[in-house]
Amino acid sequence: MKKITVLASALAIIGTLGATPAQAQQKFVTIGTGGVTGVYYAAGGAICRLMNKDRAKHGIRCSVESTGGSVYNVNTIKAGELDFGVSQSDVQFNAVKGLAQFKDGGAMGDLRAVFALHPEPLTIASRKEANVAKFEDFKGKRFNIGVPGSGQRATMEVLLPAINMKTSDFSLVSELKPDEHGAALCDNKIDGFAFVVGHPAANIQDVTTTCGAKLVSVTGAGVDKLIAAYPYYAKATIPGGMYANNPNPTTTFGVVASIVSSAKVPDDVVYTMVKSVFENFEEFKKLHPAFGNLDPKSMIKDGLSAPLHNGAVKYYKEKGWM
Repeated sequence: MKKITVLASALAIIGTLGATPAQAQQKFVTIGTGGVTGVYYAAGGAICRLMNKDRAKHGIRCSVESTGGSVYNVNTIKAGELDFGVSQSDVQFNAVKGLAQFKDGGAMGDLRAVFALHPEPLTIASRKEANVAKFEDFKGKRFNIGVPGSGQRATMEVLLPAINMKTSDFSLVSELKPDEHGAALCDNKIDGFAFVVGHPAANIQDVTTTCGAKLVSVTGAGVDKLIAAYPYYAKATIPGGMYANNPNPTTTFGVVASIVSSAKVPDDVVYTMVKSVFENFEEFKKLHPAFGNLDPKSMIKDGLSAPLHNGAVKYYKEKGWM
């Protein structure tokens, strides 16, 4: 029995001596995302794929977790159960300030931004027969503003007063879910709907292909004031030709999806993530259609309501971007 114990101990020591530094000091990080069919989950997967390519060098293994989305990710980072998460810029802002969803829990002073991802524009679709050229043309028409608590509903509640409109300007106001508004539009039950989403989106693809829906630009002085007043909003363009029957670009505004973390996450871990993405940027852009038009210099400032993490700042300064 004694011989077996000595042999086991000797093998354990040999195994430890033979381990590489990366294996001996392996770190594990997790990115909280959203539903498995959404862009957030794809973004987390793309980032982990690039980090894990070189894990033998840096010793960090990245994994993705499907979650309830922005608010869940921020709260779970705050609890120390996630290292990184994807969050909308308005949720990020509210978390830093202790507003809205975070009023009861208080401000999260440790929340840190890493980089912005894709824009999630306010997307307005109209029936082609409605002859809508600009958003104000929906006056007197039937419009879906979204369910209470949704991103589109919150954005509409800010947009309408900014452009001197109110819900009573519509002949009918509906509160349909995103999986209902497409059929309602094509069945001539509404003339238009609002949707906050990253592009390309299957929900928009369906209505532009099925019944020739038109995307409507949302611009003007009122929108410019909103962007100036709320740091989590940014201008966005939906490229022409992305959807059937919409050859021209659509200009609008919206929130930005971004990667966030905590000041408690070590600088070297965040630095490694950022370097993995931007040193392989062309590959990253190909991992999902929503990343195709990303620009690094916009990604380090647009829609970032929390202070940048020191690990990210180190890399951006090395690149001369800051």
